[in-house]
Amino acid sequence: MSDETPVTGPIPIYVRTIPTGVVLDLEALTRLVVGDVLDALLAPNDTEAWDRLHSLADTDRTAAEGRLPYEELVAELTDRASSRVPLYGPAALEMSWKLREASAPRPVPGQRGAA
Repeated sequence: MSDETPVTGPIPIYVRTIPTGVVLDLEALTRLVVGDVLDALLAPNDTEAWDRLHSLADTDRTAAEGRLPYEELVAELTDRASSRVPLYGPAALEMSWKLREASAPRPVPGQRGAA
């Protein structure tokens, strides 16, 4: 993760400059995605994802002893997943313009009168 102060929010985004642009570090988003995947695999009322995972598993591999706690598995999978998005050249500026436009204040429509 970058040493720089993140863009705050429910999902912090770290921005690191590189010679050809910037890199967005979205580790918190990656952690949420991994958690969602594990939730889907461990859903007690729908085992389809779990069954499909096991049908794809290599049966020759030796299973690790014991089961990792949920949080440890999320951390392990997050560490293995990509969380960095490089934006080269003017892409970072283009993104900032789009974010400014999308987040600009807009008038709130008035409530409709009850009929």
